[in-house]
Amino acid sequence: MNKTQQAFVGHFNQQQRVNFSIAKDHGFEEDTQNFGEKVALMHSELSEALDYFRKDPATKSDHIPEFTGIEEEFADVIIRVMSTAQYHHLRLAEAIVAKSDFNASRPFKHGKRF
Repeated sequence: MNKTQQAFVGHFNQQQRVNFSIAKDHGFEEDTQNFGEKVALMHSELSEALDYFRKDPATKSDHIPEFTGIEEEFADVIIRVMSTAQYHHLRLAEAIVAKSDFNASRPFKHGKRF
């Protein structure tokens, strides 16, 4: 792992801990998590992003108006993924780096149409 990747992992892991702490402090991280429900909530954030895109991609967020609704919903997806990864002690940042490196080594579209 190069220095840029190491820095990404360190900052990502710190933000992951912060996101988990915020969710826990607000009652969204119980002692026992239903993994299926957590994944479904991730899906719901993506669906909300799609709704913004279908209506008008430039629509501003009601909660963070300096961003679009799509940006807010994508952020919600990532925050939920990070929080769930923190709860389950998953090495998400390291997996992102490894998967990105793997994807860079693959041939063009690697046999896929899209």
